[in-house]
Amino acid sequence: MDFRNAIDESLTWASGWFDYAATPWFFYQTAIIVALFLAAKLAAQRIELLVENRARQIKGHPGLLRVVVALLRRTDWILFTAFLLAALILLRSVTWPSRTHFISIALSLSIAWLFASVLSRIIRNRLVAHILGWLTWIYAALVILGINDDTAAFLDSLAIPLGAVRLSALTVLKAALLLIATVWLAVVVGNYIDERVRNSDELTPSIRVLVGKIAKIALVLVAGAIALSSVGVDLTALTVFSGAIGVGLGFGMQKVVSNFVSGVIILLDKSIKPGDTISLEGTFGWIRELRARFVSVVTRDGREYLIPNEDFITQRVINWSFSDNLVRLDVNFGVSYDADPHKVRQLAIEAAMSVGRVETDRQPVCWLTDFGESSLDFVLRFWIRDPQQGLTNVRGKVLLALWDIFKENGINIPYPHREIIMQRDARVGRSSRP
Repeated sequence: MDFRNAIDESLTWASGWFDYAATPWFFYQTAIIVALFLAAKLAAQRIELLVENRARQIKGHPGLLRVVVALLRRTDWILFTAFLLAALILLRSVTWPSRTHFISIALSLSIAWLFASVLSRIIRNRLVAHILGWLTWIYAALVILGINDDTAAFLDSLAIPLGAVRLSALTVLKAALLLIATVWLAVVVGNYIDERVRNSDELTPSIRVLVGKIAKIALVLVAGAIALSSVGVDLTALTVFSGAIGVGLGFGMQKVVSNFVSGVIILLDKSIKPGDTISLEGTFGWIRELRARFVSVVTRDGREYLIPNEDFITQRVINWSFSDNLVRLDVNFGVSYDADPHKVRQLAIEAAMSVGRVETDRQPVCWLTDFGESSLDFVLRFWIRDPQQGLTNVRGKVLLALWDIFKENGINIPYPHREIIMQRDARVGRSSRP
């Protein structure tokens, strides 16, 4: 019965508009609206070129620049709205208000469309922006035309009874709109809080990431609960359903949940943090970012490895900068037996200290470790503070410095050699005699 009443009211409204469209003043107003729209299009082409260069000079305010550019791309609609307002004021001063009814509706619709189009430009997510823009304009058009109540009644009549719950198209539409709006607002606020926390010097990097992630998740959950409660959905009725889904997700997404929990543990115990230099299963690099499911590790060759959080809990991880940035490196080398080992130690230390990245506060040391088969074997130990800049390159510089200083002082670096002594068998010699 509600559905039939909604159809009857819609037909009555449509017949009233058909009668109004048959009057001469409707055609006059239509001609004025079309002429003003064309004039706005022509004027916008000139004005937009003049204003765009000035808008590009805005520096340091990306949000303001985004709004200005969004308004600039709708210069034609801004002018069209201004022209309609001027025409409406002029016509109402010389004729009856009933003869400007269609221009008044066009003015209201153009303002609504201008607001919706600018809103769609400001939002970064293009899909959400288009959906919100169109829905905002459609709702505004229904209110302006005075059929929002009839449309709501029609959508409410399209309902499906689900036990004690009556699910209508109007309820679903309201829930979807509120959910999109509240979740989007929660994400914006969460990103703002995350950015503010990341710029805080009073918190450690791990706590910054943890606070940002908790804030985002909590805001999204609260936004969803508010949206569903606002349309009359009883959240207590979802407990059984959510419990069943939770059990299914627990079995089907064990790895995802494990990585998420491992990420929370990593943030709480501060075992790794952004900027740390780590080694894991042959991967050496520094941590770029901590995510809910993985850790982003950038290596020296520019590759970015996305390592699951669980690996940092269950496997052995070398954190080169866990408690201190100082890292000790060893360089093994050998010299000839003709060299003086005391002088070799002194020259090796001087060579290490000549390399820029080697710490001079902790003086390098050099020790004789073994009398090898063809060389005196030494180990040179030194410290650096920037392991994220690479380890192989600093070892290579120290080896080159050793080569140069040994060459200047006449110290040879031997290479393995073998002596082969060939003897003639006496029995073979006797048997070959005639």
